Amino acid sequence: MQQRKYLITGATGKTGVHTIRELLNKGHAVRAFVHQEDERSEALRNEGAEIVVGDLLEHDDIIRAMEGVNGAYLCYPVRPGFIQATSYFADAARRAGVEVVVEMSQISARDDSESHAARDHWIAERVLDWSGVPTVHIRPTYFSEWLTFPWVRDPIAKEGKITLPYGAGRHAPIAAEDQARLIATILTQPAGHIGKTYPLYGPVELSQEEIADELSKVLGRKITYAPSTLEEYREHLEKYDLPEFVIQHFLATAVDYQNGIFSGADGVISQITGKAPQTVADFVKANREAFVQ
Repeated sequence: MQQRKYLITGATGKTGVHTIRELLNKGHAVRAFVHQEDERSEALRNEGAEIVVGDLLEHDDIIRAMEGVNGAYLCYPVRPGFIQATSYFADAARRAGVEVVVEMSQISARDDSESHAARDHWIAERVLDWSGVPTVHIRPTYFSEWLTFPWVRDPIAKEGKITLPYGAGRHAPIAAEDQARLIATILTQPAGHIGKTYPLYGPVELSQEEIADELSKVLGRKITYAPSTLEEYREHLEKYDLPEFVIQHFLATAVDYQNGIFSGADGVISQITGKAPQTVADFVKANREAFVQ
C-alpha cells in the first residue's frame, strides 16, 4: 500500500485523536494541526504524527499545514468564526489540490436554524460546495461523549438524573471513535463519497428515559429522566461559565431535539466501515469512571 499524508484539524479533540490513530494504524502519515504544544500533542507525536501548531483563523497557517497532503479533515469547535475558517480551509485545499476534505458538520445544520452555530455550519457546508473542493459532509447527532460533559454528567453523578430539556425527543448517541473510523475510511477511499452528506447515528434510537435505563443497568443505580425547562437549562449552563454563543446553541438545539431533528439510527457507519457503531451501554461501560461522583 502506498503511504499517503492527511491533515487532521481538531487533532486533540474527540474525533481527531481517534482519526489520527486509525490513519496511523493503516500505515499513512498524519499531520496533526493543534493550537499549542502540550501533553496531548506530545502523545500524538509519540504515536507517529507530525505536529503543526496553528490557528484555523489564520490563512497562512492553513496554507502551510495543507502543503503536500492528500486529504484533510476539518473540525471546528462551537464558537464564532467557522465560516471564515472554512473559507481559508477551502482556499488552502484548492491550492494544495487535495483529493478530499471531510467536514464535520452537525445534524441540526440548516439555513433556518435558530442556532447561530448550526446556521454557520450550514453556510460552511455551502462554502466548501461552492469552492469546488472535493468534499464530504458528516452530520452527527449528539455524541455519546455528550453524556460525560460536566453540565450533563454532574446531575447524573450527583442526583441520579438526566435533566436535559429534551421532552419526548429521541436520538441514537454516536461515539467519537466510530465516527473516526468512518472519517479515516472516507479520507483513504474517497471514491463514491465525494459530494455526499452523511447523517451519523449510533445503532439504536432511544428516548431520554431509555438512555437513563441504560445508564442504570450499567452503573448499578437508578438513573431517571427529570427534564428541566429551557429557562432552568439556561441557568444551569451559566453555572459552567460557557460562552453565550454556546448557550444559545444548546438552547436552540434542545428545541430541535424536542422536534425530532436529532432522531435516526445508523445506516452509514456499519455499511461503509463494515463495523457497527457501539451502543450507549458499550460506551458507558468503557467510561464508567466518568459517572462516579
